[in-house]
Amino acid sequence: MRSDIVIVARPGRSPHIECTGGIAARRTGQDTVHLVSSAATPLGGDAIAMRIVVEVGARLNVRTVAATVALPGPVTTESHATWDLDVAGELDLDPEPTIVAAASRHHTSTRVTLTDAGVLRLRERVQIGRTGERQGFWSGSLHADVDGTPCLRHRVELGSGSPADDEIAAPRACISEFHYPRSEVDAPGVTLALAAGGCLATWQGERL
Repeated sequence: MRSDIVIVARPGRSPHIECTGGIAARRTGQDTVHLVSSAATPLGGDAIAMRIVVEVGARLNVRTVAATVALPGPVTTESHATWDLDVAGELDLDPEPTIVAAASRHHTSTRVTLTDAGVLRLRERVQIGRTGERQGFWSGSLHADVDGTPCLRHRVELGSGSPADDEIAAPRACISEFHYPRSEVDAPGVTLALAAGGCLATWQGERL
């Protein structure tokens, strides 16, 4: 299944929303949109494409109503999710965690285009496995530019087959939190200020 979601926030107006596939978006507040799964997704073979545009002077909060559970499909274990964020206003994107269940292999790619006046908080939380499961795999990449200047290139692999995988001890959960233009935040793990502005906080452990 392929799911496509487009959300456009404009100043003084309700967000414009378009959805097809297994995910719907609902306005739940003046500047808030919640994503809701209308079908079991992502399963192996599924692709989810999210595009969010926040225009100058607009503000948008994006949330999910529940955790995302990636499951293997009948033909393949791999699923994909892409996020395309175009931020000239203020965006706070904080979905519930992604749980990579059973032997799923889930790949996430996020591309951020900011203007110098844009404001962003982006948090991603991932857990490999439900209780007793350790065989899942997740990869996530974050590519951010500010006014055409590279700001951040970040990639993490987690779970079975990742560079940090080990039978004795290896992280099975991570949190990444990207802020712009703030260079200092109170977030779990280690916070790194970025040369082009903003900061990235990262944490890894056994369980969220």
